[in-house]
Amino acid sequence: MRYPQGGGLTTERRAFREHIRMQAAELFALGDDNAAMARELRVSVRSVQRWHQAWEHGGTPVLESKGQASRPKLSEALFAVLEQELARGPVAHGWPDQTWTPARIRTLIGRRFHKSMTLSAIAQMLHRHGFSHQVPARRATERDEEAVTGWVKEIWLQVETPWRRSGPGCASKTRPASR
Repeated sequence: MRYPQGGGLTTERRAFREHIRMQAAELFALGDDNAAMARELRVSVRSVQRWHQAWEHGGTPVLESKGQASRPKLSEALFAVLEQELARGPVAHGWPDQTWTPARIRTLIGRRFHKSMTLSAIAQMLHRHGFSHQVPARRATERDEEAVTGWVKEIWLQVETPWRRSGPGCASKTRPASR
C-alpha cells in the first residue's frame, strides 16, 4: 500500500509486516499453496503471489523491510521545537484568535524552519504525533459553570416541554390532539 507525503507506517507496524513476509518465505520453502498461505497469514492472495514472485527471483532478503518510504520533512528534534511553538499559541505568532488551523501551522513551519509542506502532510504528521482535530467551544471568559449547571438542572427542566407524551397518542397529522 502506498502512503502519500511520506506518512503511514510506524516502526513497529513495519516490523510486524516484515515478520509476516518472513513467515511467508518459510512457507514458500515448504511449497505451500498460495491461497492456503493467505488464509493462514491473514493477507490477500495477491500479496502472497507478489511475495512469492519476488522470493523466487531474489530469495528471503528481497522480502526484508527497506525502511521508511521517505524521510519525514521535520525530524523529531524539529517537531519538538514545533510542539513548543504550538504550545505558545496562535496569538503569540500574530493571529487574532486561539485557533490552530493546518494553514496557520504551515505558515509557522515556513517561517520557523523554512520548509514547505502540504496541508494533508501536516495533518498526517500531527496525527502521527498524537494530535487530533478539535473544535474549540466558544465560551465567555466570565462564564460561571456552577450557575450554568444549576440553571440547566432546575429552570430548564421547567421551561422545556417533553418531546413525547406519557399516554397513548395518535400518529395522525390531521388530528389536532396529536400536535
